[in-house]
Formats: sequence, C-alpha cells, structure tokens
Amino acid sequence: MTQDVSSPSLDGKSAHFWIGGNTPYANALWWKQLGANANASHFVYDLYFYYDNPDAVQALEFDGNQSVGGMKYIFGHQCNVAAGQWDVWDTAGAAWIHTGISCSAPPAHTWNHLVLEYERLNGQIHFIAITLNGNKSEVDRYYSPKSSGVNELNVAFQMDETSHATNYDVWLDKVTLIAW
Repeated sequence: MTQDVSSPSLDGKSAHFWIGGNTPYANALWWKQLGANANASHFVYDLYFYYDNPDAVQALEFDGNQSVGGMKYIFGHQCNVAAGQWDVWDTAGAAWIHTGISCSAPPAHTWNHLVLEYERLNGQIHFIAITLNGNKSEVDRYYSPKSSGVNELNVAFQMDETSHATNYDVWLDKVTLIAW
C-alpha cells in the first residue's frame, strides 16, 4: 500500500493497494484504527475506489468494525464479483451471506462511489443500505455480534484474487467514516 498517490486520484492523495503472487484465492487486508467510540452506533462509510483488472477480482471487501461492551460488531460488505452480488458478514455465524443485490464487476479505470450505511441497534448488527455509483439498494438485514475483550472502531479494505492469482491494483480516495 502506498499513500498520497497523485494519479489516479480525485484529491491528489489517494491510497494505492496492490495484490499479486501465484497463490489462488489469495487476499490482503488493510485497516485503520480510529480509536474506541462507545457512544457511536450509526455509521456511514463513504469512499471512492478505482481499479484496473476486473477479471482478477474475486471480491472487494469494505468493512467497519466496532468492539464495545464486550461485543464485536463486524459490518462486513463485499462486492462478490465472482457471484455477481453483494454479500454481508454474519459475525456470529462467521459466514458471508448473499444479499441478492447485484454487484458484478463495477466499471474499471474510473472512480466508483460507494456509500455503506449500517448501525448497532438493540444489540444487533443492522445492515441498512449500499449505494454504488448513485444506485441505492436497501439491505435491511440483522445479525448477532460475537464476544470481544477490546474496545475499538476501525474501517478496513480487503482485496481477494480469483483462482488464477492474477495481480491487480485498487486505489481508494476520499475515504470517510461518519459516526454518531
């Protein structure tokens, strides 16, 4: 990962991510700790991404994670390009769940705008909506958290390769998490 990349970029300081090698279905995860914020329970993860090789992508994953009150809430979202739909993470069940919301390969070599809305509600993980390039889809799914001994809030990004283990690059820009 390289920070403050001037091109491609929307604001002159994108982050460049790369995955490669020859291991089928390899993945790489990056995250940014934001400090514990037990009072926040509503979140909007807003970012732009640009990538170069849709045929190399198994999935692009965008997560928010919050551990508070002895519980870990994983707000995992992945554009499962291989399955052609968005998945969300069932934290207690430790499994990706297909949503039926379309996510075949987003356009390459252009900036894609992604907005994820989610919340912690009545002790549950609530996936509210996914908006990709202005197309909003309601998710409205609830899952249980799992036990945790830490207090944290972070955002994460993961790249997954296909069985062909083809190198590819992704740039993220204007990444924000609004929490209240």
